[in-house]
Amino acid sequence: MAKRDYYEVLGVQRDAGPEEIKKAYRRLAMKYHPDRNPNDPEAEAKFKEAKEAYEVLSDSSKRAAYDRFGHAGVEAGGAGFGGGFGPGDPFSDIFDEVFGSIFGAGARSRTQMYRGADLRYDLELTLEQAVFGDTVEIDIPSRVACETCDGTGAAPGTRRVTCATCKGHGQVRMQQGFISIQQTCPACRGAGTRVEKPCPDCSGSGIVRKLRTLSVKVPPGVDNGDRIRLAREGEPGRNGGPSGDLYVEIHVKPHPIFTRDGQNLSCEVPISFATAALGGTVEVPTLDGTIVLKVPPETQSGKVFCVKGKGVRSLRSPGSGDLFCRVQVETPVNLTSEQKKMLRRFDESIRGGGERHSPRARRWFDGVKSFFERMGA
Repeated sequence: MAKRDYYEVLGVQRDAGPEEIKKAYRRLAMKYHPDRNPNDPEAEAKFKEAKEAYEVLSDSSKRAAYDRFGHAGVEAGGAGFGGGFGPGDPFSDIFDEVFGSIFGAGARSRTQMYRGADLRYDLELTLEQAVFGDTVEIDIPSRVACETCDGTGAAPGTRRVTCATCKGHGQVRMQQGFISIQQTCPACRGAGTRVEKPCPDCSGSGIVRKLRTLSVKVPPGVDNGDRIRLAREGEPGRNGGPSGDLYVEIHVKPHPIFTRDGQNLSCEVPISFATAALGGTVEVPTLDGTIVLKVPPETQSGKVFCVKGKGVRSLRSPGSGDLFCRVQVETPVNLTSEQKKMLRRFDESIRGGGERHSPRARRWFDGVKSFFERMGA
């Protein structure tokens, strides 16, 4: 079943801020959490759906990938859905913020690693490249670790230090009466460390935008819609998390001669009237050279000939497809006066033979006659 739009799941607009998204998720999580709805599969499903939406929309890099590519941009990240609470569980964070140490959560480090967003690149190939394979270089605009600070965000000669506000835990607690409320440290945003002197090139983020050149090995037999996965070539992770993946989606350009249908190729082959009537041979192109196609006498326009093994070798099955050649009888043009006279004499001789020379025409006229007779009945 197709997934619902994450913004629709949480009931927020696409320009909703982090706090609005958090509030919407908290409301749904409190309503549908399995602990509050035991033995209710529908509530559990809605809780998992809201949890998945929140995990994507609360992470800026994942949200950017989702806004750009939809579910395909984040599906490879594989969010895990469990019934309980644990480190890194968004519901656990919200639950602690509301109920804190009443339930014995205790102070613990909230520093989390985040996997980088997946990226997609649309690669156009010629039919020949798709059929025989190729190695193509592509330029990817992406966020990469800053070389000046090695991705730490700290200026050269300095380093990240433990956050003085949260003492490295990434979370701070506030006492309100008998309730202890835990929330993300506002100073380090949950990282547990801070940059005293930001790197001048990345402004302390540890990430810069840069064009990267990658070599993509295209295997023989790829087709429209196929995807090539380049592991760890997506957006870099945060707080030491792994990079996402890059998915190269294949788009094959139209070919001037051939049309592809899976493993098979097809083309149209023009032949002269004389070749169609008397038979003969015609040279037909293939992707790896030319072949001679034998045309039998009395071949009608539109007749399809199959050339075995001259199609495409598929990625998913052994052997190659076939080449289907549809012959089209070409009407001569720019005739001279003498040629026109000869053609008229020839046509008169054909008409004199009746059905013997034109069986299809006779059958057609008989069908038309029967049609009008039925209409008049």
